[in-house]
Amino acid sequence: MTDSTPPRGLLGRWNAIPLYLRIVIALVLGAITGVVLGERARILEIPSQVILQLLGALAPPLILVAVAHVLMTSEVKGKQAARLFFLLLLNTCVAIVIGLTVANVMQPGSWVEIEPEPVAEDLGEEGPNPLALLIDKVPKSILGPLAGRQNIIGVILIAVAFGVAMRGVKHREVGTVQDLVEVAYDTLLVVLHWIIQLVPIGVFAIVAKVVGVEGFGRFQAMGAFVLAVVIALGLQTVWYLVRIKLFSWPRPLDVLRGVRDALVMAFSTDSSTATMPVTYACLTEKVGLREESASMGALVGANFNNDGTALYEAMAALFVAQLLGMDLSLSQQMIVVFTSIIASVGAAGIPEAGIVTMTLVFTAVGLPIEQIPILLTVDWFLDRCRTTINVLGDVNVSCILDGRTRPETAA
Repeated sequence: MTDSTPPRGLLGRWNAIPLYLRIVIALVLGAITGVVLGERARILEIPSQVILQLLGALAPPLILVAVAHVLMTSEVKGKQAARLFFLLLLNTCVAIVIGLTVANVMQPGSWVEIEPEPVAEDLGEEGPNPLALLIDKVPKSILGPLAGRQNIIGVILIAVAFGVAMRGVKHREVGTVQDLVEVAYDTLLVVLHWIIQLVPIGVFAIVAKVVGVEGFGRFQAMGAFVLAVVIALGLQTVWYLVRIKLFSWPRPLDVLRGVRDALVMAFSTDSSTATMPVTYACLTEKVGLREESASMGALVGANFNNDGTALYEAMAALFVAQLLGMDLSLSQQMIVVFTSIIASVGAAGIPEAGIVTMTLVFTAVGLPIEQIPILLTVDWFLDRCRTTINVLGDVNVSCILDGRTRPETAA
């Protein structure tokens, strides 16, 4: 079968629609359903709980394997490696500080008064509830069902998922440790892809439930959150341009003009990995950077550099805390900084990385991951914005690595 073969059936045509459009459709349908069902829409929270538990179970091993894979396969040594690492860490820390500062100053989660939601554990105080029992059997971690708890259903679910996923790699030879890590990484990505396909269902369910039970108040707050994130990403852009002005030979506006194809592609494809070759070509052919500098920043650095993702996750944690009336202390915000840095490194190359790694950031400071689906209603747009910033971060690092001296071959 060729790629040009049209998808068959309703499900095939649905999956052929880009994920962000499916999320928008789910959002609209969820709002309509919430208005129609009212309080009865509360039961629709269950699908989003299941999807979040699956994401939460997959996130730790995925980040573990992704970070190990990146560190194992990156070809960079010595002084240049130390300088690259310093630039990447500096940009990521600045991004998180900007995000937390904007979130603390603007307080987007406090723009709309929202009454605390009653804990939805009234599904069956009188006796065991089948739905609640089923949700409890969905693994909360990959190793959880294997350690102590007699959760045979969870073990079977994990075995079936990974058994089917590994059918695609069963003939791959494993001759080195790197081969083993790559097989594990590819298998985890297949399982993740399946779960990501369920995200529109989760968005539909949580939007219907929120609109039916609470009205549209939370979505007004989401507008404030989008504004705050866009402002923070704009400030991060200013940081990049100032650094280029002070520490490299190209002029900032010339750099923006030279890499605009890469930035447009990053926004449209929502993938910094897919944009890497375009970024490299723009830096060498249009900006005029040395090939070594361009490859270090745009190819090697891109595996670690996810400033926009780190900024977004820090702001999301603070926003949800404000929305719930929780006060994150300075020490908790430092935990957010550290977790966001680690998560952003592991996010490289992972589709819908923000959704996956956000469960780790929320868990680290005790925020309920049940609040993540409400962020998915705007994540399809903000993900494109932060991916563009991720690519601009790669451009920034490449320019600084090229130094203040213009190469002789540059025009």
